[in-house]
Amino acid sequence: MADSLIAFYSRADENYVNGELKTLTTGNTEIAANIIKGAIGADLFKISQARPYSKIYNECIAEAQSDQRRDARPEIEDYPDDIDRYDIIYIGYPNYWGTMPMAVFTFLERFNFSGKIIKPFCTHEGSGMGSSEKDIKRLCPLAKVEKGLAIRGGSVSKSKNDIERWATE
Repeated sequence: MADSLIAFYSRADENYVNGELKTLTTGNTEIAANIIKGAIGADLFKISQARPYSKIYNECIAEAQSDQRRDARPEIEDYPDDIDRYDIIYIGYPNYWGTMPMAVFTFLERFNFSGKIIKPFCTHEGSGMGSSEKDIKRLCPLAKVEKGLAIRGGSVSKSKNDIERWATE
């Protein structure tokens, strides 16, 4: 099997899940990333902002939306040393207003993905992949971006079979 990396952005704390605010100890995208890791044995890397958004949901979405409107590139706490040894990169994120959180843009712009296969997956509460696949293709034009997997955040724990099937195809 090719060497694979699962790079993901996830947010715990207060989240909107199935129509109500809930406090999560582990973010939905992180749960999905760990299911993929269990299915394929890939390396895992969490994309973390140097200055995280608020733990309070409404403050978080205001901060994240402001970054998106400004096309900001939030600083990331750390990066993998390199991605050269990986053939397949799984990129995971929650859907923020139809695309990825801006920190994922920061991550994708850091590396050369030429010749890599990128498999995007996102968690959402009804908006699916949005334009994120198109955005990844624009940011990584020399990579092969495969069809992504959209997972309803509130159902991520119940979606193990679907996630595993997608990750291994």
